[in-house]
Amino acid sequence: MAEHRIETPVSDELITNLRAGDKVFITGYLYTGRDSAHKKLIDLVNEGKELPIDVKGQFIYYVGPTPARPGKPIGSAGPTTSYRMDSFAPTLHALGLKGTIGKGSRNEEVKESLKKYKAVYLAAVGGAGALISKSIEGAEVIAYSELGPEAIRKVEVKDFPCIVINDMYGGDLYEEGKKQYKRD
Repeated sequence: MAEHRIETPVSDELITNLRAGDKVFITGYLYTGRDSAHKKLIDLVNEGKELPIDVKGQFIYYVGPTPARPGKPIGSAGPTTSYRMDSFAPTLHALGLKGTIGKGSRNEEVKESLKKYKAVYLAAVGGAGALISKSIEGAEVIAYSELGPEAIRKVEVKDFPCIVINDMYGGDLYEEGKKQYKRD
């Protein structure tokens, strides 16, 4: 398993170097959003309208952070369960989204979309929201402020820690782990 330090936005070429099980530290910007924000994005796509964010080469972190403490850019920012965004992810991949970050497994349609559009699914450590928020240096609501914690934010990150769960080659760290420890 390799370790990668990457900066956003990312290229297809960078994605081709990531494999299930690799550690990734992201510096640059991530967008945040959960199911309510994703539904609004997909509604815009279906209506042929422009999105409030440019997803090309970017990552979306599935999170609804807690309010920021004084002097901090964001509160606790632990990952949300990703399957709730499964129905939205392929459309965003087709628009150039290179990765999503959350926790838990993805469905087969998302895994196929990762292969087709050269994208990855990364996991952030659930239960470590306060620790993860330390790698977030800035946060700004840029769309859907009415959604509160689920608004889309542009967050500035430095060495944001993740692990590749699903790569563009069909690798699946969760499935590999199950096979490794399965008893016959």
